[in-house]
Amino acid sequence: MECAAKGMAAEPCAGGVVDRRCGSCGAVAYCSRAHQIIHWRVHKEECERFAEQMRRVNLLSQFPFTFLEPPALNHELPSTRCFFLQTIKLHQKGLWKSECICGSDVASAKDLSIAAEWNLQSSLCPCTEPENPVPAVLASWEDYYQWRSLPLRSPVAVLLHWPLTLYHCLQLYRLQTSKYDGQDTLCIHYLGPEKELLQLATFGELRALFPGVQIHIELVGPEVPKSRDGEVVNISRYARCSDESCCCKSSVGSEDSSCTAVRLKLWKGFYHERCSDIMKDSKPHLIVAPNAGVAAYPSWMPTIEIIRQTGIPAIFTDFCEEAAYLASCCISSITGQPLKIPIQVNPFRQPVAADNSALYLPCYSNCFVFGM
Repeated sequence: MECAAKGMAAEPCAGGVVDRRCGSCGAVAYCSRAHQIIHWRVHKEECERFAEQMRRVNLLSQFPFTFLEPPALNHELPSTRCFFLQTIKLHQKGLWKSECICGSDVASAKDLSIAAEWNLQSSLCPCTEPENPVPAVLASWEDYYQWRSLPLRSPVAVLLHWPLTLYHCLQLYRLQTSKYDGQDTLCIHYLGPEKELLQLATFGELRALFPGVQIHIELVGPEVPKSRDGEVVNISRYARCSDESCCCKSSVGSEDSSCTAVRLKLWKGFYHERCSDIMKDSKPHLIVAPNAGVAAYPSWMPTIEIIRQTGIPAIFTDFCEEAAYLASCCISSITGQPLKIPIQVNPFRQPVAADNSALYLPCYSNCFVFGM
């Protein structure tokens, strides 16, 4: 943890472990009592809100999985995420390569297509068509695993939180409007992709979640490499398992775009900069912005104004409840309206906690959802 008063006082932070926590909320830490007193003029306005959020800590960390035992420390690896991946024997393998800081970045990747594999046995990953039709509503990871006949020791939720969060956003959208109701084509504008650009094969699971629907996703963000601006990725099969005898190996998939269930197109730049070009060929049913960090990046302000002008529903996610709260304040200050979808826990958040050096509040990728 970092001292919450770091940079606010003339006296530098004391060395050693920063473990003096606020006695009221327990969410922030300090290096000394003197720095805690200095920070109070800022913290007093947020302390009660943090206390409320800390009361929900146990709820956020409740997952049904059996692969989440804390990994043993290994000082040869650079991060706790690396420790975890090594524990489940997937560190730097297949689709998992970009899940920790050891992996290559998007700009250096040779191919963003769906060539990567799960590196798991067929019984542990969704590499083929589901045995049963998708239920009317999947409300939890337990529901999804049961439908896909996966044991709870399978770690695929660590990567599948991307398409499952998208599924959840679409379910929330359908509760808010009747515009999309089983249409043959579903168009989504997906803002600010980063790590998921190296995990695009996971979006093939949308084929099972929305059978018979052509899904067009426009991925728009500054992290898209300039060399890939305008690139189209068609997904016509599921990511493959490691079993040589599995039928997923013989499932080649059609290259005919008319038969492709999921079509992804990449756009480099901010949404407010590229929106007019994208809208010429692709007016979305829904705009989704995962792990947006709206309050942290001023570049979101003109994008939110564009979304307000178009009137298209938009759903955001963020790592923790405080980030979602601050984002909601920013959005309402621009729209002049309260959120149409209030802040709520995403049942398909990533089950491995993200590092948070600023607060003791738990952080998970795609943890909270809210919409305008």
